[in-house]
Amino acid sequence: MAEPAVLILGGTSLAMGLARAVSGLDLRAIYSLAGRTEPKSLPEMEVRTGGFGGAAALADYLRRESIAAVVDATHAYAAGISANARAACADANIPLLRLQERPWRATPGDNWIEAADIAEARDKAAEIASRVFVSTGRQTMAEFAADPRCWWLARVIARGDDLPVLSSGEYIYARGPFDLADERVLLRDHDISAVISKNAGSAATYPKIAAARELALPVIMIARPAFEDAEQVGSVADTVSWVQSKS
Repeated sequence: MAEPAVLILGGTSLAMGLARAVSGLDLRAIYSLAGRTEPKSLPEMEVRTGGFGGAAALADYLRRESIAAVVDATHAYAAGISANARAACADANIPLLRLQERPWRATPGDNWIEAADIAEARDKAAEIASRVFVSTGRQTMAEFAADPRCWWLARVIARGDDLPVLSSGEYIYARGPFDLADERVLLRDHDISAVISKNAGSAATYPKIAAARELALPVIMIARPAFEDAEQVGSVADTVSWVQSKS
């Protein structure tokens, strides 16, 4: 039987920080990525890439690998992965912790327009703007590809055959963290009149929100999925304490 381990469902800066923290502990840890992002600067530990094949397959993996605890540190909007983790941990009777950044809060000067999902955000942007900066990730680009109502400036990490052609707009390629001055220049140089964003809560991607505030631009903010049935923390230190209590 395999040595008991903690499984980190990763892909975020918090997940990377947790991986570095637990690498110094006397326990087996496995870092899992969905396969869309290459691991960078991971400490010495087991790494698996690719999906599990659904909640039932994940539950089988947890049993087979003697997983003692799971930390879901995926992106705040990776609702499918998180739902599978909750179902699999319940099935296998394994403790689960959700690690995610605290959501951003509007501050004086912000002009946020709330949206429930990508489609609603796109439609609300089209009502008020002609040139829109979109930073919602490559998996959402199909929502904008054939929409001529705005010119969409879409930022993704890298090129790829999975990106649909934008009939009205263009892609830019960059990986955060981003600088406030650069974000301000980006919005000005492309004559952006509105921003669409997910409420990631990350300091690395917040400068676009600050730049929009400085330039008095509306931000269509997409609400986070709910995680009411999972214990949650917002820091690596709290997560390490939880992992040690379950090991």
